[in-house]
Amino acid sequence: MHFVTQKFSLLLMLLATAGYSFPTVAQTDAPIIASIRKTGEVRVAITSLPPYMTVSPSGEATGPNIDLQNMVLKRMGLPPLTAMHMQWDAMIPGILAHQFDYIGAYLAITEARCEVLVFSAPTYASQAGLFVLPGNPRHLMGVTQLAHSPDIKVAVVTGSAQEAYVLKQGVKPEQLVRVPDVQAGSATVIGGRVDVFIVSQFGVPNPEQKGLELVVDEQSPVDGFAIAFRKEDVRFRDAFNEQLRPLLRNGTIQKLYEKYEGPSGDRVAQLIAKFTKAGDLVPSCE
Repeated sequence: MHFVTQKFSLLLMLLATAGYSFPTVAQTDAPIIASIRKTGEVRVAITSLPPYMTVSPSGEATGPNIDLQNMVLKRMGLPPLTAMHMQWDAMIPGILAHQFDYIGAYLAITEARCEVLVFSAPTYASQAGLFVLPGNPRHLMGVTQLAHSPDIKVAVVTGSAQEAYVLKQGVKPEQLVRVPDVQAGSATVIGGRVDVFIVSQFGVPNPEQKGLELVVDEQSPVDGFAIAFRKEDVRFRDAFNEQLRPLLRNGTIQKLYEKYEGPSGDRVAQLIAKFTKAGDLVPSCE
């Protein structure tokens, strides 16, 4: 019996030195991951933002951001995401009410949001973009200029990082026209309701084809966007990050942009390569 015990101890030592380990599912799986494995479904809130995310009439989601998440989920041994198409302003109340498992849209990392959510490593980054009519008739170059021109009307997406930024720079609330999404913001400029639509510099794909011109606000901070999770699901976020970070740095993200003809994939990759966690952009974030 003593000999058998010695052999078993030796086997354990050899396995450990060879890099093997015994499964510890109960210790490593967050409760939400165990729940997902049981139901066979990952419910994810997204919005339609072509070509980054597109939802078909049948509810099928496609785009580089969708493919990236499905790659991560597959590496985690989880099923592909089930898209839940939602408006931006409904996402945070929805996740806190446990209507879905995480927010898979490009949600901006902000100090206020980090009080109630935890974010993945940034999956997207940009500076502020001013989308104007061709020729830039008002000669707009940056947000600070707008604060000194109260007659200029400015469209922003409700609750966006750009909305907070323009207000912080002194743009008056009465100058703002708040819109629900990028398509509506673009339409306000084209239709003459506002002078400029301010959103991520990559927020309007191929703007010249839509009758718009882009001016990048070079003085604006770099905004990071990421996958968002409930604070109680921080272990889910950590496991997600472990599989996400290699895909952001091994060329995968650029290939996905090329696949869907998304603009500026190389520039996006260069920006996000500087950051490994949400706290790199907003220090108060976990």
